[in-house]
Amino acid sequence: MHGLGVLTRMAELARRGQPFALATVVWRQGPSSSKQGSRAIITADGELDGWIGGACAEPAVIREGRQVIADGTARLLLLGSPDQFGSTVPDGMTVVPISCQSEGALEIYIEPVLPVPHLVIVGSSPMTHTLAELARALGWQTDLVSPQDFTAGSATQRSMVLVATQGHGDEDMIERAAALRPAYLGLVASRRRGEAVLGYLAERGVPRDQLDRVRAPAGLDLGRTSHEEMAVAILAELVQLRAAGALDLPARRAPRTGLAPAEAVDPVCGMTVMAGPAALRSEHEGTTHYFCCAGCRQAFEENPATYLKAVLR
Repeated sequence: MHGLGVLTRMAELARRGQPFALATVVWRQGPSSSKQGSRAIITADGELDGWIGGACAEPAVIREGRQVIADGTARLLLLGSPDQFGSTVPDGMTVVPISCQSEGALEIYIEPVLPVPHLVIVGSSPMTHTLAELARALGWQTDLVSPQDFTAGSATQRSMVLVATQGHGDEDMIERAAALRPAYLGLVASRRRGEAVLGYLAERGVPRDQLDRVRAPAGLDLGRTSHEEMAVAILAELVQLRAAGALDLPARRAPRTGLAPAEAVDPVCGMTVMAGPAALRSEHEGTTHYFCCAGCRQAFEENPATYLKAVLR
């Protein structure tokens, strides 16, 4: 995958609300199989789509890309032998030593591409319109839907759902939304009204773990407010929860089901390599060893004891 294929894949992941990292080659020192402007996508599960270099660069870029997704901070990598750069490395750049027979080097910029927040507002009061305008001003994906149009397809587990139906079917909307298990579920109502709604749903058999996640009333407590101020209070609570990492996003509920690519250390050069089915390998005394290139494998097979002693030290 390259060129427009990478851009198409980016759009697909963004539509699905999947976080990923974009790696771009900004400088190269030949000989190298990569080119300036080459791009690749790294997913949170460690899959790489695109091209940023061969077996020497890929494991390091995947490892750093997953970390970029996790902490949400971009980083600039310099891949090569430390002897190539000496004291000339600028501040803020991460040097990743790789032992490559080509003796090439790469500078790669890796940036996180995180999902845009998705807010679903159920209702049609003046407050809901104000809230929708404010959320869109923040660049959030915002859907303002009527109660009759709110369905299972209106939200996902990454969505934030606010029910503001002002007593017109609050119970049905909360029950419907709670079953979707969104990252946030709030009800615009007084505390007393909220307790009544949740109590009624509990009697109807709605699971307690779903009801416990409903915020009623929604928003920060600012006392008596106008509908415009109420919209600000609700948005402020959502911003606060997101900034604190307190939203119940799927990635925070359970580990990913996808397995990270296996890695191994080349016993000859010390480089981290992928340990997949297509990797260069050699069996020695019942143990499989992986290599970055055929030269390292040949050196190991000619004298495995030498390299295994170095690894043990």
